[in-house]
Amino acid sequence: MHISEHIRQRGTTFSFEFFPPRTPEAAESLFQAIADLTPLKPSFVSVTYGAGGSTRELTRDLVVRIKRETTLDPVPHLTCVGHSEAELREIIERYAHAGVGNIMALRGDRPKDGNGEGHFSFASELVGLIRGMNGAGLHPDRSGFGIGVAGYPEGHHETPNRMLEMDRLKAKVDAGADFIVTQLFFDNRDFYDFRDRCDLAGIRVPIIAGIMPITSAEGMKRMAELALGARYPAPLVRAINRTGGSPDGVRRVGVHWATEQCRDLLDHHVAGIHFYTLNRSTATREVYTTLGVTDSTMLAAGGGSWR
Repeated sequence: MHISEHIRQRGTTFSFEFFPPRTPEAAESLFQAIADLTPLKPSFVSVTYGAGGSTRELTRDLVVRIKRETTLDPVPHLTCVGHSEAELREIIERYAHAGVGNIMALRGDRPKDGNGEGHFSFASELVGLIRGMNGAGLHPDRSGFGIGVAGYPEGHHETPNRMLEMDRLKAKVDAGADFIVTQLFFDNRDFYDFRDRCDLAGIRVPIIAGIMPITSAEGMKRMAELALGARYPAPLVRAINRTGGSPDGVRRVGVHWATEQCRDLLDHHVAGIHFYTLNRSTATREVYTTLGVTDSTMLAAGGGSWR
C-alpha cells in the first residue's frame, strides 16, 4: 500500500529508519534491532542510501531481506546524484520486481570535486522519472510506487532563503511526490511553521515528522554534523547540562524530550512520526513505553487525522 493511502485510510503512521550494515556482524546486530522493533507494528521502515550510491547493493539487499524475511514494509531511499538515468531505471525496476511499493526519492550529496554528478541534478527530476515509469505499468498490479521526498523544518543548508526552499519542495510534489518525511528537529515549533508554510505554498500532501532521540553527548555532536546544523533548543541544552555528563542521564533526558515531542505532535494531528533509530531499538521502544502504548496501532488511535 502507498504510504499516503495508508495515512488516508488508517490515520497517523509510525515508522523507523535504518542504514545498511557493512559487515556480517553488523547485519546480524541490525536484524536483532529490527526483530525488537517489529512488535511495535510500524507502518513502514526506511533504508538509507549512501552518498553517490556508495551503499547501492547493501541498501537493495537489506530492503529485499526485510521484504522476504519479516512482516515489515520496507521503503528504500534512492538518490539521483552519481547515477545515470539507465542505472536509476534499473534500480527502480528491480525494486518493482521485488514487490516494493514505495520509494524515498532524494537528490543526495553532490560530489565535492564536482565529478560524477549524474544525469539528474534535482530530486524533482528523479520523482518525475519514477512517476513516468509508474505510468508505464511497472508493477504487475499496475499500482506503481508511492513516492516520498525530504523536507527541512529548519531549512536546507544549501538553499539561500525559505521562499526558494518552498518552491523546490513544491516542484517535487508537482512532479508526483505523495508524501514528505522531514529531517530531524528538536523544536516542534519549527515543524508547525514548516507545515504552515507548506500549506501556504499549496503543498497538499501528508508531512511525516522526523524524530531522533538523543542517547549520548557524542551523538548530539554527530547529529549536528550529519543534519548540517540541527538546532538544539536552550531548554534541551540546559537539561543535558544538568546531567553533568552522565551517560545514563543524557540518555534519559534525550528519550524524555523525544517522548514529549511525539506527544505534542500527536496532539497537533501530525500525519506520521518517523524515528531515526541509528540501527538501535532501545530508545524508540522506551518512547513507546513512556507514551503508555505497546504498538503503533494504539498510538494511531489517539493521533487523529492528518488535516
